[in-house]
Amino acid sequence: MAYQLSEIVRQFTIDVNVEAYGNGHINDTYIANSEPKYILQRINSAIFKKPEEVMANIVAVTEFLRKKIIAAGGDPERETLNVIKTVDGKSFYKTDDGNYFRMYKYVERAVGYEMVESPEQFYQAARSFGKFQNMLADYPAETLFDTIPRFHDTEKRFADFEEAVANDLAGRKVLVKDEIDFVLSRKADASVVLNGIRNGEIPLRVTHNDTKLNNVLLDSKTGEGVCVIDLDTVMPGSLLYDYGDALRFGASSGAEDEIYLEKIYFDLELFEAFTKGFIEEVGGSLTPAEIELLPFSAKLLTYECGMRFLGDYLNGDTYFKIHREHHNLDRARTQFKLVADIENKLDEMKKIVKKYI
Repeated sequence: MAYQLSEIVRQFTIDVNVEAYGNGHINDTYIANSEPKYILQRINSAIFKKPEEVMANIVAVTEFLRKKIIAAGGDPERETLNVIKTVDGKSFYKTDDGNYFRMYKYVERAVGYEMVESPEQFYQAARSFGKFQNMLADYPAETLFDTIPRFHDTEKRFADFEEAVANDLAGRKVLVKDEIDFVLSRKADASVVLNGIRNGEIPLRVTHNDTKLNNVLLDSKTGEGVCVIDLDTVMPGSLLYDYGDALRFGASSGAEDEIYLEKIYFDLELFEAFTKGFIEEVGGSLTPAEIELLPFSAKLLTYECGMRFLGDYLNGDTYFKIHREHHNLDRARTQFKLVADIENKLDEMKKIVKKYI
């Protein structure tokens, strides 16, 4: 790399050593083990084509959250990300070779988890994501940039999938006929939420768009939710995207790339724990259409992710990083197993939602 991290750090008015930190898949992350601690990140501009807009969104949203947290008597140093400005007063530093860096205050006494370990843990994560939604309910979502345009546009994702099938760039279509048919037979699902947004039944809100468990920090002593992190994909969208994607990842009985599909099912106990926590924080602002589609959204976001994995497999594994042969196919099959199980459990899921509304 053409840049020196020591030089980058000094652009943020501090002079400390940093070392690699975490296991994120998109940005390069480093920690300054100083007092106080800081997080330095190189923004992946191959994924986020306009880093300036990413940072404009993050600054706008975190400053808005900070005011809400202070007004509620909370701790803004822990309950939202705090952007460290550069010596020039900017939210990022751009190197001569075109790399973008940003810095946050490290959130003390908090920890993130890769996998759900208990219903209580998932409940606390749900409360954090619900609180995040609730505090931003009156933020003008339309003023935010689309950091990844049409990210959860399931109609576009379906069209991209059809193109991958038609092109068959890796010559694999013959190997996955059943999986392709699985996606194609559910085409109508791709338009359900988008139709609700278009006809005004589903409001456009500020959404996180990547609500995996490891994007919320929990208090290291109490286990309660502290702070929602990784705000690169904060942009206008549907609350159903955040709710559904969290369940896609968190209520699965196994890993996203589990090979043995008999191990995979949608865990209703975890679904109920998350639903309870989420609705406790955001329930009052939900519209009738959103309430009706909460269970469906878990299916939709799982379906969307599965078709993206399968499409990438057909294209020759050009987007998602793989670590073994047929890795994206394994991921897709896991998602489709969950979709089928969710379909069988939708009536039970609707009853659970009604318990907490």
